[in-house]
Amino acid sequence: MTTTTRRKVGIAGALVGAASAGIAAAAMAKRYAVGRIRLRPDTEASEPFGELRGREHTLITSDGKALHVEVDGPDDAPLTLVFCHGYCLNLESWHYQRRELREQHRMVLWDQRSHGRSQRGAADDSTIDRLGQDLAEVIEQYVPGPCVLVGHSMGGMTIMALADSRPELFGDKVRGVALLSTSAGKLAELTLGLPALASKVVHKLAPTTVSMLGRRGSFIDRTRHAGSDIAFLMTRYMGFGDSRNVSPTVVDFAESMIRGTPTEVVADFYPALMDHDKLSALHVLDPVPTAILVGDKDWLTPPDHSRAMAEALPKAQLTEVPDTSHLLQLERPGVVNDALRDLIKRVAL
Repeated sequence: MTTTTRRKVGIAGALVGAASAGIAAAAMAKRYAVGRIRLRPDTEASEPFGELRGREHTLITSDGKALHVEVDGPDDAPLTLVFCHGYCLNLESWHYQRRELREQHRMVLWDQRSHGRSQRGAADDSTIDRLGQDLAEVIEQYVPGPCVLVGHSMGGMTIMALADSRPELFGDKVRGVALLSTSAGKLAELTLGLPALASKVVHKLAPTTVSMLGRRGSFIDRTRHAGSDIAFLMTRYMGFGDSRNVSPTVVDFAESMIRGTPTEVVADFYPALMDHDKLSALHVLDPVPTAILVGDKDWLTPPDHSRAMAEALPKAQLTEVPDTSHLLQLERPGVVNDALRDLIKRVAL
């Protein structure tokens, strides 16, 4: 081996060693950070997340998909609350609302198609309009009287799709609506807190990247557990506004729902979210009491989107929750529960 060759090998070895040391140091720092977070006092450590159960049902939709539905609370209650969860979550995301309201109110909670315990749908059927049709079928089957619809993120979009396709339901069957951390459209214009140029690059690359991930979904799903610490930190940072004080148990609970959503499902629904545009359908909600809630630190469905909905619905009550991000019902359950109780009072039966 010549002196030049030895020098090149030595440099390459040094670079690989430095890179390896850097990766190892980053991994140690990550584990140290997560470890410190988990050592803090956790008031929610004993909370029975995922353990609340109702009367379980299976709804076969008009296109033959099996949806998991749970009915909770007293069957003789005069009003039913129908909960529609968000993208990459499931009906368990309404844990605090179910816990606090189930004694007084009848509830219907359901896993949107391809989420939770509901059957996977085809990519072509992974649309907001199809979710709106699913919601119509859930109401027809499990809601005998008047109801209030509660939607978070994609669940709020599902309600808007229902309003667009079945406006006659609002005012008689649907007596009230709560829209949490959601949007009527233009999600493709989000900056995610990035500078304008970087945001444009992200949005340009995102569809191709998500599509590619979807094609390799089964492989990625087998390896997602390896990034659990990173996923914990990302969920904590992106999903919760007051991330320094949020319960690690709550973060773990949210991250487990996200991780439990197959990568192919994430990819299938991504275009639907980016193409969602139901601003013109919001007027359908005008006759019924409507509550709009958003965290002021929400990067995924920013406050401007809720303000735009409030402008289209001048009678709606808009609440911007300080130091709160996208997972509003988990981060500030007391605020959400109070808003739902107030909405129920405004609903005339």
